Amino acid sequence: MAVKTVIEAVREAMREEMRKDPRVFVLGEDIAERGGVFLATDGFLKEFGPARVIDTPLAESSIAGIAIGAAVNGLRPIAEIEFADFVWPAMNQIVGEAARIRYGTNGTKFVPMVVRMPYGGGVRGGLYHSQTIDVVFAHQPGLVVIAPSTPYDAKGLLKAAIRSDDPVIFLEHKRTYRLVRGEVPDEDYVVTIGEADVKRKGDDMTIVTYGLAVHYSLEAAELVKDEGISVEVVDLRTLAPLDRTTFLESVRRTSKALVVHEDYHTYGVGAEVAATIAQEAFHDLDAPVTRLAGPDVPAMGFAPTLEAEFMLSPEKIATAIRELAAY
Repeated sequence: MAVKTVIEAVREAMREEMRKDPRVFVLGEDIAERGGVFLATDGFLKEFGPARVIDTPLAESSIAGIAIGAAVNGLRPIAEIEFADFVWPAMNQIVGEAARIRYGTNGTKFVPMVVRMPYGGGVRGGLYHSQTIDVVFAHQPGLVVIAPSTPYDAKGLLKAAIRSDDPVIFLEHKRTYRLVRGEVPDEDYVVTIGEADVKRKGDDMTIVTYGLAVHYSLEAAELVKDEGISVEVVDLRTLAPLDRTTFLESVRRTSKALVVHEDYHTYGVGAEVAATIAQEAFHDLDAPVTRLAGPDVPAMGFAPTLEAEFMLSPEKIATAIRELAAY
């Protein structure tokens, strides 16, 4: 067991799977000699060579298209989109093709590919390097969408994704890369796709969240602890398929639900979670289901004041906890 950062856990997961399975390769912009903009593939070119560590042109549609072609022909590509904000040219390949191939071929063709995307704000990325695009892919049947929050989950879920026969969108919050540290086993392990995790036990309300917001929610729970408010924090980890059982069991016990995510408030993953709770656990609730999310503005501003206004924080979450507790 060793303490790792999220980016170290991601790097280890890919390296270990590439050593074990010669079908696994990586492709993307600046990932070979440079090792990726966040150094996720640092040292890969020297170890695995240019046939398995492929620098691509600045063309996301070709990155996704090449990955799909390789996947249906028996390889296991890991495609990196340098920033999630850049994925839009590849939408037809991912949503229009990869998500539908298994269904459209009556299960005779599989697309065992992973598309890694650094996403999210809080890093002064401005309009074009801060987007949270999870709900776009979670809405599309045929895609698996994963958004880990810890090094342990990042490594275990990425290894599970690489071994999966389905196309997986693997979302890595940029602010967690080197900020979040945690213990990671030395031995091989996977985390089951589609299972949420209770990161903190509590009695008075449940926070359902994922990604960076997990850590902010845990900090917020500590802020209100001395006020006599006991908060349970459920980390979804996988956004599609959604583990409804875990968060419904929690909400039925605590009787209050606060859904927290960084993405826009309207039509976000939190809306699906809130609707599920309202439909399946209505008679267990002591207060309306509450959502806390980013504002419905076109993009996150570059100015620190605008970024702070958009971003979640432990203080904002603590305020929402207090308001719901007083209901």
